[in-house]
Amino acid sequence: MIMKVATIIGARPQFIKSALVSKALRKAGHQEFLIHTGQHYDYEMSQVFFDELAIPEPDVNIGIGSGSHGRQTGEMLTRIEEMLTAEEPDLVLVYGDTNSTLAGALAACKMHIPLAHVEAGLRSFNRHMPEEHNRVLTDHCSDLLLCPTQTAVDNLSREGFDQGVCLVGDTMYDAVLHFAAIAHEQSQIIQDLRLEPRGYLLATIHRPYNTDIPENLRNILTAFSEIGEPIVFPVHPRTQKKIAELNGTCNVERDMRNVKIIDPVGYLDMLVIERNARAILTDSGGIQKEAYFFGVPCITLRPETEWIETLDGGWNVVVGSNRSLIVQEASKMKASQTRRGAFGDGHAVENILHKLENFILERSST
Repeated sequence: MIMKVATIIGARPQFIKSALVSKALRKAGHQEFLIHTGQHYDYEMSQVFFDELAIPEPDVNIGIGSGSHGRQTGEMLTRIEEMLTAEEPDLVLVYGDTNSTLAGALAACKMHIPLAHVEAGLRSFNRHMPEEHNRVLTDHCSDLLLCPTQTAVDNLSREGFDQGVCLVGDTMYDAVLHFAAIAHEQSQIIQDLRLEPRGYLLATIHRPYNTDIPENLRNILTAFSEIGEPIVFPVHPRTQKKIAELNGTCNVERDMRNVKIIDPVGYLDMLVIERNARAILTDSGGIQKEAYFFGVPCITLRPETEWIETLDGGWNVVVGSNRSLIVQEASKMKASQTRRGAFGDGHAVENILHKLENFILERSST
């Protein structure tokens, strides 16, 4: 049976998570209607991922742009509803925990279109995070909850979910396995930045917890300076703006001479600089996992993590924005010896395709 699937994506992590699933859907002969909300819209945050990951061009780009959470979600909901009304898909597929995820989930739920959520069951248990509300609400709208880890399955079980929960593995692990070799062949970023493998740290910051609270951002930047080692810092556009606002009290050029600030990089370049770093400092959930996949120690600049599996064996440590802890952990973090296969066996995409097909087939036969 041929399915018509409406896939809704809009932010950098979703492009990575969806790339191989979209390819598998189309290879199997299914029809995919791809909606890009435009939540991330700069070339470095959007189009470069479509180019590098060979994601099909969106059938529709809503072009929502930046804005408050309410405005973004509301406008996306209106436009997505229009698209779903016109296309009449058999199923809506959403990824992760962004405003695009929630808008797609609400539209499908209100229109009584079956909804599948890739990366269901994640919980930070921090209700101050917009992403936590997005992921909880999306799970409660979903008919098919596609979980990346056993921890995610257990979270849903504790919340009373007893139907539609499937452990499929993590599509980001599939992506790393697939694209790491391509990145090694194509990327020149190590040479371009004149980096020595294991001779630098990699840092990323983008979450409001760190960027929108001046004291937290200042603490993190001060820690980077005190670490002293070379740090490569691809700067998210919103982080760039917040750093500029700090410059009266924290002069980046004067106080962070060991830090190489660069523009955001594409997925392939990012894989290469992750893989070759001595350690990674980040508030990104996806980069925590990629560090784990590559066996690179990670220091998480948040008070918690959804990916508690990465803490096993000391691969990841959670420090928040505590300056002294950041410096302390950066000086002592070393690669451990063992990692367990908590994120699947590299066949998450196949598992997801199988679950979607079975769901639609069972639904059509009732």
